Amino acid sequence: MSTMTAQRYAWLKEQISLHDRNYYLLDQPIISDAQYDDLYRELISIEKEYPLWITKDSPSQKVGGYANQVFSAVEHGSPMLSLNNALSEEELISFDRRCREGLGIDVIEYACELKFDGLAVSLLYEQGILVRGATRGDGTVGENVTDNIKTIRQIPKKLLGENIPERIEVRGEVFMSHDDFQLLNEQQRILGAKEFANPRNAAAGSLRQLDPQISAQRALSFFTYGIGELAPASWLPRSHADLLERYAKMGLPVCEDRSVAQGLQDLQAFFQSIKERRDELPFDIDGVVYKVNAYDLQNQLGYVSRAPRFAIAHKFPPQEAMTKVLAIEVQVGRTGAITPVARLEPVFVGGVTLTNATLHNEDEVLRKDVRVGDTVIVRRAGDVIPEIVRVLADRRIGQAAVFHMPKHCPICHSQIERVFGESIARCTGGLFCPAQKMQAITHFAHRRAMNIDGLGDRLVEQLIQSNLINHPADLYRLGLNALVTLERMDSKDKKLASNLLQAIENSKQTTLARLIFALGIRHVGETTAKDLAKYFGSITAFMMASEEALLRVNDVGPVVASSILYFLAQAHNREVIEQLITCGINPKEEASSDQVVAELMGKTFVLTGTLPSLTRDQAKALLETAGAKVVGSVSKKTDYLLAGSDAGSKLEKAQELGVTVMSEQELIGILQQSSVSKGLD
Repeated sequence: MSTMTAQRYAWLKEQISLHDRNYYLLDQPIISDAQYDDLYRELISIEKEYPLWITKDSPSQKVGGYANQVFSAVEHGSPMLSLNNALSEEELISFDRRCREGLGIDVIEYACELKFDGLAVSLLYEQGILVRGATRGDGTVGENVTDNIKTIRQIPKKLLGENIPERIEVRGEVFMSHDDFQLLNEQQRILGAKEFANPRNAAAGSLRQLDPQISAQRALSFFTYGIGELAPASWLPRSHADLLERYAKMGLPVCEDRSVAQGLQDLQAFFQSIKERRDELPFDIDGVVYKVNAYDLQNQLGYVSRAPRFAIAHKFPPQEAMTKVLAIEVQVGRTGAITPVARLEPVFVGGVTLTNATLHNEDEVLRKDVRVGDTVIVRRAGDVIPEIVRVLADRRIGQAAVFHMPKHCPICHSQIERVFGESIARCTGGLFCPAQKMQAITHFAHRRAMNIDGLGDRLVEQLIQSNLINHPADLYRLGLNALVTLERMDSKDKKLASNLLQAIENSKQTTLARLIFALGIRHVGETTAKDLAKYFGSITAFMMASEEALLRVNDVGPVVASSILYFLAQAHNREVIEQLITCGINPKEEASSDQVVAELMGKTFVLTGTLPSLTRDQAKALLETAGAKVVGSVSKKTDYLLAGSDAGSKLEKAQELGVTVMSEQELIGILQQSSVSKGLD
């Protein structure tokens, strides 16, 4: 096994997860789509060579995206999956070959559509009435944005016609047209407010407004392109093209730029025709989508972990232009990553004026030999910070200085270090560095970490800007009088502030696993945090861990052990942990072997629907404590489905596969019986 490859793999997992969060949750992507695709492809190539390295937290095993805590959670009846990409003609040919070989058909009929550059959403209709709108989120759980969805005029509140299913989840894209985007930014300038970088960010920001009246004032558009839950299942037509025709008759907006293709040559012709007309379209697209048209053939091809085998996104090549480098500066990311950024002479590329380009890392700057004053080719792929493709060295004037990474963080002046084998340099300030505060505190408060309900990104940002908090321990020193002065806290009605303070107080009674996860140590996810908690048993023992001890923990290798030791070696990180303990954080002892329930030990559970008294996290914790395993989707390997009300398609699939369905009452009965038995022993 190559240590360098293992370190690179761990770095790729971290980077892809970071970019997923920036793109889906914060609507603030920091790399281009093409750069993201390169990272993802490298990760896949390593996993093919070392399949035993693949864990549940790998980006290859889940759909990109996050659900914002500000909105209530919505569990999708069936996952909203991502699509694999074809970035070249060869990859398109390979996709068609795989489909033909998988189906044993010489020429396949495909449905062809545009790939809209917006925000994926699902619309749930019951008896033809719109009852819920949700974002994709992480593919399994999204955000409830029903009130905002209802402000989009194109989306019907009631479906037309008589052939309406009892329950149907319509999937599509919310976006903003070029004209509406320009008008919105003009209004922002008049108001002195921040302008949006591009239509996708404007659409995502508008749909996620807490006040639906703000969403209503912004002209959002919608096209449908897919289907999720459906009852009765017999309503589904023969093909995807037929579904879109049926949608149109029901009053749902369907893009007219679609076609049915017979084989590879038709796919290539559709791609070329749309590419030629791309600049004429009134909205942004970044490619086209092909789907095997017949649903029975789609079912035969099936799915991989996060994408269907029967569909692919054929993306347009990035757009390029020539400009000059005015300066090279470094930015401190939310995880301490130090990224060189080129400040550019403004240049218009693909409908956007560019002034910045990412240089990724020091190695990349030196490899491309980018210097201040150079004439460069910049590439824009998607709607994010572009990259410098190459330097036009023959246009260089004079002897410009070679770039070198600074030794100290420009924000907190802590030392900048680069771990051997990694390309990214990092600020060692950790929880101390202001640039990393917001990310660190938001992660600390996450429902799967310290579970401080009501403490989202915007409130954390306000608390930091108001100098009320500098690191997580400061949360436990907040008072009511300070909170009610904030913009989001009503001074007349102190309920919000009181609820937040109570949530902070409640979080003191937590588990060691949650506390370790909340610290935000690189490479330490939920599963690793649980393993560490079980092994060390107390926060004091964890803080004293040696490399030898760490390597004895399940699934902790040299990279993770090194990351933990590095974190704990920083005096400011240890000080924050000690302050947390002083403030009353009291991690509970981890589950011992006598809490394991023989009947549930080693069994695989899937949770669905709304349980009568337990939350999803509470039920999961009970099951894991009892020795069971909780996964996200039903399969032949599933032992039990724990089902509540509105169970949806997971219940149907469980019944089809003969999976035992268990109620909350039955689960509690098993747990109580086990406790009684052990008490008698």
